[in-house]
Order: sequence, then C-alpha cells, then structure tokens
Amino acid sequence: MRFDPHHLSALSAVLRLGSFDRAAAALAVTPSAVSQRIKALEDRVGTPLVNRASPCTGTEAGLRIAKHAEDVTLLERSLSRDLALERDAGPTRIRVAVNADSLATWFIPAMVAADGVLFDLVIDDQDYSTEWLRRGAVSAAVTAESRAVSGCDVHALGLLDYCATASPDFVARWFGAGLSPAAARRAPCMIFNAKDQLQQRWLDTYVAPGIVPPAHALASTQAFLDAAAAGLGWGLNPEPLARPYLAKGTLVELVPGSRLDTPLYWQVSRIMAPALREITAAVRRAATAGLAAP
Repeated sequence: MRFDPHHLSALSAVLRLGSFDRAAAALAVTPSAVSQRIKALEDRVGTPLVNRASPCTGTEAGLRIAKHAEDVTLLERSLSRDLALERDAGPTRIRVAVNADSLATWFIPAMVAADGVLFDLVIDDQDYSTEWLRRGAVSAAVTAESRAVSGCDVHALGLLDYCATASPDFVARWFGAGLSPAAARRAPCMIFNAKDQLQQRWLDTYVAPGIVPPAHALASTQAFLDAAAAGLGWGLNPEPLARPYLAKGTLVELVPGSRLDTPLYWQVSRIMAPALREITAAVRRAATAGLAAP
C-alpha cells in the first residue's frame, strides 16, 4: 500500500502537536484541509488513526503509521544529505526509548551533539525499553538487554552504577541496630514505578533474598534524591547524581561500597541504522564520557 505524503505529514503533525488547528498552522494549510487528509488516510487503511479528543492522540495503527512517516522522512533526508542534494532540509525527528536515570545523567550531551535532530523521547525502565522496539514504536532504545531485538543492532555503552542511599536520620531510625533482614522488611524504600526492580535486586544481593519492603512510588529521578535526603525512604540512586549528596553527608550508603552495576546498551533498528549513524556515534561518545567502563 502506498501512502500520500501529504496525508502522512498531516497525521504526524496532528499526533505531534495534539490538535488539528496547531497541525494546520505548522503545515500552512487550513484545519479543514488537515481533517480531510486524515479522513482520506483513515478511509484508505480502513481504521481510525486519531482519537479526536483534547489533546488528540493516536490509535495503535495511527502511531505506527506516523512513526513510519517520520522514518521515511529521516531516510530521505539522510540520502539527500549523502548525495549533497539538499543544503538545508530542516530538522529531522527520531523517537527513542530511554530510561529516566540515563536521561538525568549522560544522555542529554548525546542529544546536543546530534545537530539537526528533534528527539521524541519515550521514558521507560531500561529492563522494558526493548518492548518499544519490538512493537516498532521507536527507532532506537537505551536498554539493559544485551541480546539484540530482531532486526536491530546492539552497541555496548557501559555501566550505570547505583548506590543504596538514605539520610543519616533515616538510617539511625530504621537501621540503628544494623541492616538486618527484619529491619529491611519494615523500613520504607522508594521505587520509580511497578517496573523498577533495582531495590529488590540490591536487597537480594546484599541483605537477603525475598524481602519485600513497604515502598513509596516516585516517578522522578530528582525526587528520588530529594526524598531520600529528606528522610522519606531509602532507594537506589545513580552514583554520579548521589555523589555530591554523599560528599555533603545529606545521604549515606546503607552498605558502603555495595554498588549495583547496570550495563546499558544502544539498540537501533537495522533499517534505520544508516540514517542514524551520527546519532549512534553521539550516543556512544556520551556514554563513554558519562558511564563506567564494563
């Protein structure tokens, strides 16, 4: 099936900007023209592509087609650049899955180095980010999975070190007699969300297997640090971010030296890899500078 490029650009604009009016302004056409293009595309594929709400969102089919459209644009721009056919074609867009801690520690320099690229980031746990690749919803992902997703290339990036930290007052209150399995079962910890298994892995490794402590859910890397320093609970924080807190004494390690090393990998769609080679190079350089060597 061949798609009309005007229909594809209308769909991408609506899903990216969240409304027909804003998409029309971006495309320099009327909202009616955008609506007609979306309707024609939906008639062609035989299924709704846009949930018409505020903001507009994509159906599963709509999201897949919109990503296909952005991939085609990226490939065409890459080819035109390689053949010196275009001098200034404007920025390209890429959708990438990345974990919040990578974004907070080392990934942003890679984004800055990828000049002329607009990033659409999907934030998900490093143990689950490859699912976005398997569904075809992203072109690349930072992941903890070393085994290549079908149709993808894998590049080892390095290790993101985590340390189990809490405030001195929290440690004195809950672990004053030592970090025993019984104390660990009572002391509240923090998790990013239900997918976050770092605290469980640390307990299994350094305390005892099978401990399930009470947990606060805080879906923010900075909130993890601030809440730990305030005494809300203990949690695994990236060592580069925890370092200044540890130096000031506002955080202490529960077990000194008990680091949890998480290997990270860059998986990129093999079809898109030639067009993303500069981004891949930027990601690998940023990882070398910001992550520990394996």
